Amino acid sequence: MSLAWQDYTEAQFQEVMDFAQEYMDFLSKGKTERRFLKLAIEKAEAAGYRNIEEIIKNKETLHPQDKVYMNQMNKSIALMHIGNEPLEQGMNILGAHIDSPRLDLKQHPLYEEGDLAFFDTHYYGGVKKYQWVTIPLAIYGVVVLKSGKVIDIEIGDKEDDPVFVISDLLIHLASKQMEKKATTVITGESLNVTVGSIPLKGEKTQAVKANILALLKDKYGFEEEDFISAELEVVPAGKARSCGLDSSLILGYGHDDKVCAYTSLQAMLEAKDLERTAVCLLVDKEEVGSQGATGMQSKFFENFVAEVLYAMGEGQDIQCKRAMLHSAMLSSDVCAAHDPNYADVSSPNDNMPKFGYGLAFNKYTGARGKSGCNDANAEYIAQLRAVMDQENVHWQTGELGKVDAGGGGTIAYILANYGMRVIDCGVPLHNMHAPHEIASKADVYEAYKGYKTFIKNMK
Repeated sequence: MSLAWQDYTEAQFQEVMDFAQEYMDFLSKGKTERRFLKLAIEKAEAAGYRNIEEIIKNKETLHPQDKVYMNQMNKSIALMHIGNEPLEQGMNILGAHIDSPRLDLKQHPLYEEGDLAFFDTHYYGGVKKYQWVTIPLAIYGVVVLKSGKVIDIEIGDKEDDPVFVISDLLIHLASKQMEKKATTVITGESLNVTVGSIPLKGEKTQAVKANILALLKDKYGFEEEDFISAELEVVPAGKARSCGLDSSLILGYGHDDKVCAYTSLQAMLEAKDLERTAVCLLVDKEEVGSQGATGMQSKFFENFVAEVLYAMGEGQDIQCKRAMLHSAMLSSDVCAAHDPNYADVSSPNDNMPKFGYGLAFNKYTGARGKSGCNDANAEYIAQLRAVMDQENVHWQTGELGKVDAGGGGTIAYILANYGMRVIDCGVPLHNMHAPHEIASKADVYEAYKGYKTFIKNMK
């Protein structure tokens, strides 16, 4: 295991930097699961993928080398490139999630207090709440009217857009606040987004709120009651940027887990003439347990496989079960990179991933006594070693941190329920779950290389 930067030729170095720029552009535009999915579908259709619903509606037959996808409620997607081998012999699956920690607007978000208008929020996923105050914020999402009309909302990232902010207590008056634990210094109910201060002329009460409602009606075409059928997310404003004097790192919102999602998607779209069927799963709700219709615990992927088999004239239930059982998967999610500033939580003895050493494999995730882990078997790991080395992929191994320090989970265990071979792997990060996370450009590129060789060469 060597430092990737030291092994690159000048041409390879430039390829790494170019790939990173493409990723940063995509990340800046795809901050939410809906936005990411929209961009992913555009790329997939340009690469020849067709919606399975179209296949079903037209009663078409699918054949080897056909490319199809299933869109699950505009928040999750499964893409499949059918190989020459029978599908029941298994698939090579890349899986990642496209939701990230954020703030969601409540169903009745808008209120006025102290001649200021605010949006009331509910945080999503594991966040340090104090990190979300005083930083520029943007609002993305949809408002769906009773008529069914969908209004896309995107405020805060265009140059002439206003941004939003959550206020914090000034240091001069914060003596009591500074004595609190980090978990309570900012409470969930104080994560209220400032949205305005100008009163509507002629209004005597709640005039600032009335003005905000008038602006929303005039500019976006919806009323206060329409918040009930809206999905609006508050995320950090601004683009992903190169970080460091050498521009070797990427600072951006949503690396967890859009960095693995993007690299998986790119690897999938570039695959050609496959012998073994390839799948890319980009799913929602991982940060809150993978439940719900768009989470990995839903049956939409299994249903998708069944529909493909049916369209190939092989619609027996046992064939679907065999296809799942005989599959191999990379559950691609980010992991914690060793941070010398917080070395006391790193797993010792070279058991912690580091920046620049490539794609990180985690034999098990989970917490403490491996609770919630997948624990991939040695035989599968040996196969992966051979596959990665076949294309000179820089890769490493590691754990999330010291055994007793904590832990976390991914979607790996859910797919493992089918009996398929599964392992966690992904890009190491600093600042995981913070508004701005850090990744190494070398690791991003090596993940992309690793996913490509997995799709092509895994048996």
